[in-house]
Amino acid sequence: MTNIEHTSVVYRVARAEELDAAASLDNSFTTDSVIEVTSTDDGFRLREVPVDPPLRKVFPDDEEGDEQSDEAEEDGTTRVVVALDGDGTLCGAITTEFSAWNSRLVIADVRVAPGHRGRGVGRGLVDRALGHGRELGARTAWLEVSNVNAPAVRAYRRMGFTLCGVDLTLYTGTASEGEQALFMSRSLMP
Repeated sequence: MTNIEHTSVVYRVARAEELDAAASLDNSFTTDSVIEVTSTDDGFRLREVPVDPPLRKVFPDDEEGDEQSDEAEEDGTTRVVVALDGDGTLCGAITTEFSAWNSRLVIADVRVAPGHRGRGVGRGLVDRALGHGRELGARTAWLEVSNVNAPAVRAYRRMGFTLCGVDLTLYTGTASEGEQALFMSRSLMP
């Protein structure tokens, strides 16, 4: 069954008073598979493998110094778009940053409230972010996702993103120790 975007969802740039609520949306997930990353002499091998029992991932609060800088918000490179359901309740948010030097739209954070997942809200947010990236002249969109977030990897692939890199050490010394970072990108060129 294909997910269909609900027309009752309204997407718009977040108001200042909505930023904290957008950043506080529950982004935890449960998955019955993960992306196994194997390092070889010539590169990496990725394959989705089942996990039993299912893995529940709850992200820790941002650590001090992890938040976006006020400078980025003031110079217009950071943008938050929110999704509001038919009742006006915040049900999703996406944070993007534009990197002018390489004309890249960085998708820094995507959050969809658990009760709204699988309904096209995430795709709606990403579509709006990609459109904004094109308006800014971005050539590509880029994001990072953990290998344990197989549901997100599948969703990004359905949206046209492909793997463009792996970092086995990005999460070393963090609450996500043992996970690997997958980098995905998508062309924004016509």
